Amino acid sequence: MERNQPAERKQLKTTSGRISYMERGQGPVALFVHGVLLNSHLWRHQLAELADVRRCIALDLLAHGDTEIAPDQDVSVTANARMIKEFLDALKIDKIDLVGNDSGGGICQIFAAFYPERIRSLTLTNCDTHDNWPPEAFQPFLVMAANGGLRRTLEAMLSDKSVYRSPNALGPAYEDPGRLSDEDIEVYLRPFVKSQQRTQDLQRFLAAFDNQHTLAIEDRLKTLKAPTLIAWGTNDVYFDVKWSHWLADNIPGTRRRVEFKDARIFFPEERWREFNHELRDHWQSAGS
Repeated sequence: MERNQPAERKQLKTTSGRISYMERGQGPVALFVHGVLLNSHLWRHQLAELADVRRCIALDLLAHGDTEIAPDQDVSVTANARMIKEFLDALKIDKIDLVGNDSGGGICQIFAAFYPERIRSLTLTNCDTHDNWPPEAFQPFLVMAANGGLRRTLEAMLSDKSVYRSPNALGPAYEDPGRLSDEDIEVYLRPFVKSQQRTQDLQRFLAAFDNQHTLAIEDRLKTLKAPTLIAWGTNDVYFDVKWSHWLADNIPGTRRRVEFKDARIFFPEERWREFNHELRDHWQSAGS
């Protein structure tokens, strides 16, 4: 694929379902993993700007985006890590530069812990770590979903995009929520209300949040020697900067820990130029 061509939307059948993903570029594979309530669209700026040095792939997690799954299957974060292995096996991809954000960063930790031989390099941005899963600031959303309000809340955010950007919804996840377009919000949320089943899948994903998944891999993380970059926004209400230090201290392959001053959890979307620069440097360093 030529670099000036747009990213392609594709689907791949695996044991875990029909996985939807975006792909652009050629060369060594970089795999990008989003977090809860989003999808591969989060990484559009990475796919657009890094395709000259990597075959960039951003997938939709189980219960997110256009990925199609069975109504009763496991959608936990560990199940998502297993899905990534199946996805890579199906594409005959051996090693990857793995990049994760939010709960996707937690999934990347689990994947790297169980399949370290598949990691050429690892990049973790603001994400669930150790026993901070789910973070306290996200608890009200989980309680709302558990009490049956998820569909109503999603529809409210879709009918009035200012609700999505408000302090009581996803506003705190952004440094400047006003810069997120209505179209972006549609891409993120519309798949969750395509059917009652899609909404129920998301509800099961939320209900499966449990720090047992990351606590279980702590010992394995402490043996992970893959070149690792920890990149963290310093003004995140969900994931305090202390967790970037925890990761750097516990992953022996950590080569650099960088802070994005005043940035929030979704800085790979908002501060993509700065972040892409860090990724280029990290990948180059990891390969040398």
